[in-house]
Amino acid sequence: MPRELELDITGMTCASCSARIEKKLTRLDGVTAEVNLPLETAHVVIDSELSDDDITAAVEKAGYGATVRSPGAGGAGPEIVDYDPRHLRPRFIGSLILAVPIVAISMVMSWHFAGWQWIVAILALPVVTWGAWPFHSAAYKAARGGSTTMDTLVSVGITVASLYSYFTLGRAVADGHGWAIPAEYHVWFEAAAAITVFLLIGKLTEDRAKSRATAALKALLDLGAKSATVLREGAAADSGSASGEAAANGGPVEVQVPIDELTVDDVFLVRPGEKIATDGEVLTGHSAIDEAMLTGESVPVEVGPGDSVTGATINTSGVLEVRATRVGADTTLAAMADLVSRAQNGKPAVQRLADRISAVFVPIVFGIAILTLLIWGFVTGDGAAGLHAALTVLIIACPCALGLATPTALAVSSGRGSQLGILVSGPEALESTRSIDTVVLDKTGTLTTGVMSLTGTELSSADFDVLARLESRSEHPIARAIVDAATEFVGMGSAGAVSTGAAPTEPSSMESAEESARTASARSVETATGSSVTDFENIAGGGLRATVDGAEVLAGRPDLLRERGIAVDYPTDSIPRGATIVALAIDGQFRGLSFVSDEAKPTAKAAIDELHSLGLSIVLLTGDNAQAAEVVAEALGITEVRADVRPEGKVSVVSELQGQGRAVAMVGDGVNDAAALAGADLGIAMGSGTDAAMAASDVTMVKSDPQQIPQAIRLSRRTLGLIKGNLFWAFAYNTAAIPIAALGLLDPMIAGAAMAFSSVFVILNSLRLLRFK
Repeated sequence: MPRELELDITGMTCASCSARIEKKLTRLDGVTAEVNLPLETAHVVIDSELSDDDITAAVEKAGYGATVRSPGAGGAGPEIVDYDPRHLRPRFIGSLILAVPIVAISMVMSWHFAGWQWIVAILALPVVTWGAWPFHSAAYKAARGGSTTMDTLVSVGITVASLYSYFTLGRAVADGHGWAIPAEYHVWFEAAAAITVFLLIGKLTEDRAKSRATAALKALLDLGAKSATVLREGAAADSGSASGEAAANGGPVEVQVPIDELTVDDVFLVRPGEKIATDGEVLTGHSAIDEAMLTGESVPVEVGPGDSVTGATINTSGVLEVRATRVGADTTLAAMADLVSRAQNGKPAVQRLADRISAVFVPIVFGIAILTLLIWGFVTGDGAAGLHAALTVLIIACPCALGLATPTALAVSSGRGSQLGILVSGPEALESTRSIDTVVLDKTGTLTTGVMSLTGTELSSADFDVLARLESRSEHPIARAIVDAATEFVGMGSAGAVSTGAAPTEPSSMESAEESARTASARSVETATGSSVTDFENIAGGGLRATVDGAEVLAGRPDLLRERGIAVDYPTDSIPRGATIVALAIDGQFRGLSFVSDEAKPTAKAAIDELHSLGLSIVLLTGDNAQAAEVVAEALGITEVRADVRPEGKVSVVSELQGQGRAVAMVGDGVNDAAALAGADLGIAMGSGTDAAMAASDVTMVKSDPQQIPQAIRLSRRTLGLIKGNLFWAFAYNTAAIPIAALGLLDPMIAGAAMAFSSVFVILNSLRLLRFK
């Protein structure tokens, strides 16, 4: 069974570094790896007997440091590194103070007093050694590992320029010039110092931008509560405290525990204004929960006993007693953070191509620099000019922007997406959005509210009683609607069964109940009649079957009953327009129909209109009957409808569309959508759906708002376009600049500034995604 490992990497400075580490790791038996330059991490999948030490040793052999990140506990989730690990700020400040007089004295001819070269040489020494040390150190580590990186180009350029200048001073002394050195003994201290300062500015700007790019993820990780007030039986407490009094009276006591120590099934208190410690179920109390961090919605959500709550959301009013259902890395918050972090690790195909190019780019640049030196020497006989041109080639060619083009854009995009409630699994999903031309939408819970109500029934009150008992065992929206109707309009008899009063038949009297009311209704019916319902079976996408008071009961789609050999006949004009049909059979005999319906979500029409504006074809796919599906499709402006489709049929529909040459995105929220989500070119799960649906998807919508569907597609396409723009800039810059430098038309100092600017440009371009609406 493959296992996954997260590594913290130190010493990476450019795309060549990350490419080299990936190459070293993937050469190991059964290992695949993705290295993230901005986050300075590596995600490793091991399908062999290799140990953690073997993996870290391979990274260290490549010349970099690696430590295994311990699995998150207590909701800690992925970690984010603090940037500026090479102490760049003091190096930059010190180098800048020294470089200003170096450049000024060197460039202003009237300031060339006798012996100025010696002053400049003394001032430049700490700049080209201590100031440029991060580049020299990275180049040395790469050389020790048998490779070259972008820092190799920088280090060699600064070193050669400096050594040549000091050698020139030595030659001038040897020629008997002493303190006053003639102008023909040219030195390049100003170029070496300026290059160092410009590159340090670039590195500092990169680090600041990386921090901004991952700010959303950092904020996400900081949202979790740090401790919880747990109710423990018999726990020690101060005798004078309220907890001590509770213990003395034999009740549970309140114990403050770190979030890491919270376990599943622990019961904890949440007071007004406190963060909910972890995902759980409300046992007692009523309150309004601020879920803005999770959904972006500012309106608090009312919760009561039986409702689920999410860790890190805020309790705004009443006191809640909550049972923990998920802790640590299993919580919604940790899963979101992991998705956001993982999304930044992957690479689209265009970046993988860039990595392969960068792996051989540095040796090619060295070849061009040497060739430039030789050609200048042989053609013009001016070795100094040739060295000048060769140095400029080394500096201008350094493609640091290449390594930042994709990961910075992904970091900003995934962070912005998490703020909007859109979680993209990785860059592969981004690439899929480019080719998508068809969006297949599930109906119930995706485009409609999923909050159904009974609009009519043909059943006698006794048969409706049986149906309600059967449906009380299911959490399906249709089942909830029937149970609500039984509880609200029929009432509970004294014997603990649904009474046999008049069955609900008037659609106008039906109203959607709140979630907590539906749950309570279902529980009351189940509690009253549960002992008489046995052998319960949930038939996926079709209905329910059980034994109720000794009778074989089957309820669901009419076709389900027909498949079981039960004759179901009814006039189609008796069906309320847009209603979903629930047929009931008892002991193999058809007893009649009930009708339930739900409404389209308020934002569904706007979402469909926006998808159409993006040039996408829309298909409504549902297991509901054709009439109900067509009513929704007509209201939303959808022309292509596939109704009466069973779960296994949803996969077939997706495959059929793909067979027509269409690139399909599937949007759903239920267990019965999971296979279709996995089979589609792009799977999009609504946040209100099941874990199975979200696990099978490429994109998860936290808010379950249809308008997030086109929003996610626009964000993905914008990100992919930005990545391509970044890579084009990086390639175009180097391609155009190298010939100009080789011809001697650029000064090394200007080349250093231009190279630093290219990296800054790519980062600032990526940060534009922070303004995505």
